Parts: sequence; structure tokens; C-alpha cells
Amino acid sequence: MNLRILWMYHDLMDLYGDKGNIQVLKTRCAKRGIDCSVDTCTIGEKKDPADYDLFFMGGGADREQNLIYEDLIARKEDIRRAMDERTAFLLICGGYQLFGQYYRDQDGSEIQGLGFFDYYTIAADRDHRCIGNIAVETVIDGVSMKAVGFENHGGQTQNVSSPFARVLSGHGNMYRSEYEGFMNDQVLATYMHGPLLPKNPGIADQIIRRALKKRSGEVTLADLDDTLEISARNIMLDRLKVSH
Repeated sequence: MNLRILWMYHDLMDLYGDKGNIQVLKTRCAKRGIDCSVDTCTIGEKKDPADYDLFFMGGGADREQNLIYEDLIARKEDIRRAMDERTAFLLICGGYQLFGQYYRDQDGSEIQGLGFFDYYTIAADRDHRCIGNIAVETVIDGVSMKAVGFENHGGQTQNVSSPFARVLSGHGNMYRSEYEGFMNDQVLATYMHGPLLPKNPGIADQIIRRALKKRSGEVTLADLDDTLEISARNIMLDRLKVSH
């Protein structure tokens, strides 16, 4: 088996170690004998998302989102075709926001998102910024797990019909909200940096399964020794006073 990843705007959308997600996916694939290749794509480069099994986009501040905005919107139909052809998506922070209806900043300026999903994001004032460690509980394709990460976003994402997770400690989509991120059977979108995957191997494996499904159907992944990863996650859960 092989897995092809398209890493969008690797040079601009990479806050708080989001590139670590790519390294985790490559490492976990390599340990199982799965050939994992990663292509990058930035402003002006031509890559067809439908050629890939996984589309990954990390987070960026308002400046970076404005830099990539026109280029991303120009790719809308290519991205839509990738969705239609069952490419999997992992979207972090700014990537998450831009797949919704729009993002409105503190000055009232608004940029339209790709509009694939009904949610929208409005920047909060400084007193309501969502920042700090976060713990959540989620069920991905029938598998229940707790996860930890780091959030730092002023945007308040509203009208999320299908959240990624329930917040156990932290904020989530909005200041002191109950839910975090967006998820359907193909897309996982979240504010969780850190990066997300090193301390959450269960999520990493579900992303790999979803991506492989495009060309290989349902697959069973060999178990890995995740003692270190789970220990790191549990230490953070302890700090947040959340049971394992």
C-alpha cells in the first residue's frame, strides 16, 4: 500500500509545529511498511488535490490567511473534485476556518471561505481569545478516545453542525464552548495545535485509515507500541485534571 499526502501552503500555514503532523503520519506509515509520500504546494504552484489520498493544511495568523486567500479560492473546484473523489482532509486552525462560509476579523473586514460547510468565524476581542492547553473526547469512525492539544485563536467558529469533539478542558470552537472542531466521514478540522498527532496516536491512525480508504478500501493497521505517546498524552490530561 502507499499513501500520498498533499501539504498545502507548507511555507506559510505552519503555526505551533503543525509540520509535526506530517512527520507523525510518515513515521507511523513507515513502521507498518506503508509507502508514504508528501508533496508540498504553495501559492502559484500547480498540484491537483484529487491525485492525493490526504489533503493537509495547517494554521496561520490573519496575515498568512490573507496571503493565501486568493490562491486558495482559485483552487475551489479542484478541491471540490478531490472531496467528490473521496480524498481525506486534515485541517488545522486557519485551514479549518477557510473551509467554512467566511472569516470576519476584529476590524470588520470579511474574507469569504470556500463555503464547503455551513460554519463561519468571527474574531473575538482580546478578552475572549481562546488560548491554552485543551483536552477533548471524540469518536472517530466508531472509535472513542480522549485527545490533548494546544489552542490559540481569536476566531469564534459558529454554526458547526457536526463537531469533532466534546471539550473536557479548554475552550474549543468558541470561548468556553462545549464543542471543538468539525468532522464528517471525510474531513477532520480542528483548532488543536501542539501539533495534534504526536500525543494522539489514535487520531493519527484514523487519519491514515481514512486516507488509505480512497484507493485500498477498508484496511486494518498493525498495532504499534504507543507507550511513549500515550504517556505524554496522559501527563497533559493529569495537568488538566481530566481522567485518562
